Order: sequence, then C-alpha cells, then structure tokens
Amino acid sequence: MASITKTNRGTWSFLSYIRRHEKKKSVLTCARNIRSHQQLRFYNSTEKTSANNRQYCLNLIQKYDNENFLCTLLYPKSAREAAIAIRAFNVEIAQVQDVVSDKQRGAMRMVFWRDTIEKIYQGSPPQTPIALELAKVILEHKLTKQWFMRCIDARADRLDNDSFRSVNDLEDYCEHSVSSVMYLILESLGIKDLQADHAASHIGRAHGLVTYLRAIPFNTSRGRVNLPTELLIKYNVSQEDVYRGKKPELVNDIVYDIASVAIQHLRTAQSLKKDVPKSAVSTFLNAVICEKYLMDIQKAEFNVFDSKLQRKNGLLPVQLFLQSMKRSY
Repeated sequence: MASITKTNRGTWSFLSYIRRHEKKKSVLTCARNIRSHQQLRFYNSTEKTSANNRQYCLNLIQKYDNENFLCTLLYPKSAREAAIAIRAFNVEIAQVQDVVSDKQRGAMRMVFWRDTIEKIYQGSPPQTPIALELAKVILEHKLTKQWFMRCIDARADRLDNDSFRSVNDLEDYCEHSVSSVMYLILESLGIKDLQADHAASHIGRAHGLVTYLRAIPFNTSRGRVNLPTELLIKYNVSQEDVYRGKKPELVNDIVYDIASVAIQHLRTAQSLKKDVPKSAVSTFLNAVICEKYLMDIQKAEFNVFDSKLQRKNGLLPVQLFLQSMKRSY
C-alpha cells in the first residue's frame, strides 16, 4: 500500500472534512424537511379544524336563522366569516329559552357564555366551534366585548321575566339583543360611523319587533303569552283571552300598535340612508325582511295568527340579492 505523504494526508483530511460536512448538512436538511413536514401537517390540521368550526357555525345559522343566513352570504368577503361567527353566537344564546327545561339551567347556560366571552378576550377560548371562531374574528377585527355582553344580558333577563311591561321595554330588549349584533357586524366591516350606528339601532329595533310578532303564535301554542302588559290593560285583554283565541279584534289592535312602532323605526332608518356609508349598507339587508312582513301583516289586518304569515318567502334570496345590487336598504 502506498504510504500517505504529508500532501496526501492534507488532501485526505480535507476530503474527510467535506464528507463529514456534507453528511452533517444532509442530516440537518433531513431534519429541516421533517420539521417542515410536521409544521405543514400542523398547519393543514389547524386549517381543517378551522374550516370545520366555520362550517359548524354556518350550518347552525342556516338551520335556525335562515333569513339572516341568506343576508350573511351577501356581505363583503372581508366580513362574512366574522358575521357567521357572530350570528352563530346569537343563535346559541337566543335558543336557550326554548331548549332548557327550567330557568336554572338557562341561567347556567348564560353564565357559561359570559365566561366564554371573558376567556376569549383573555386569550384562552374554550375548545368549542363557536368559541374558537369568535376568538379568531374578535382578534382580527378588534370587536367590542360590550356588545357581546349586552346580547347575553338581554337574553338572560328574559329567562327571569318572560313578559314586557311596556312597548318601550320591548324596544329596549330589541336594541340590546338585535341592534348589538348589528354593531358587531359593522365593526367587522371596519365601519365606525355615527349615522351607520344610528341606522343599525333603528333597523335592529324594527327587526326585533318583527321577530317578536312572528313568534307570538309559537309562544302562545306553548302557553307563553308575553304581550306588553300596558297594551293588555289598554285594550282590556287578558293573557287567557289571547291563549283561548278570544277578543281577536282587540288582540289585532295590540299587534297593530306594536307593528306601528316597528314601521316607525324602519322609516327612520331609511331616512338616514343618504348619510350612511355605502360600505355599511350590506349590514342592513334585513330591512327587506322587516318591510315584507309589515306589508303582509297589514294585508292580514294585523291578525298575527293568519296562516299566510307563516309561509316561507321563496323569493327572499332574489329580493335580498337585488337589494344588495342597489346598495340601498
């Protein structure tokens, strides 16, 4: 075997160094590839989970709040995801009164949602689809915690007292439970405008009153008559009369009074549209729903139990689309 000279030893040492370096580099590259693959898997897993959460929220509002679901689909893409999460949250708390077996259980659900919102703003949301989606959009759009809490408090108050003393009390409930949702959607659009907030307040109240009127037959069928006490006294109608279907003309008069307040709020909101930013108009598409119902109930002579009022409006998707193209409300 040829002896290794000093020069050969130097060359061999250099080659050995290169081989060791390449081997080390190969190991590092392999490690990086494994780490990148793991990160990609984690990213894909996270994206899949997020997509599942988003779909859960979408399915929820499509099933239980279909009209607002249709409105949401016509929002700008930048706000659509936030609106879906906000609407899903609203469906969850709105359903509590109907799905719990007693007030105590309902109160516990409201405590859960208060805690959930607090934890979200503290950066540690519960691992539920709605909470995780809310956490994402709250962080992205800097949504105001106060509006979420107002929604929860309004719904919680209804658990303790199912009836309203006056129409003003009913309007305040609509402001807190419905208008607050609209303020959140405006925030998700990045809109901070006094006139837009003013319009949202009135449309929220109008929509809340319309929803209240539409729910009267359902609530009555379950033995819940929650017409404002001042109107029952004004027209000398008892809850038993409403439940038994007695004094229908006087009940229609009560409905007329409430519908009149709703139409006033709707007209006030529409009078503001020249001052409302065009970018905010999509938030007010539910004005179409209010307008249609108020026209229909007038044709029914304010008989809220008329079966025609319970029919689904098959043309609503088209009506909402056309209204969104007009960029008006």
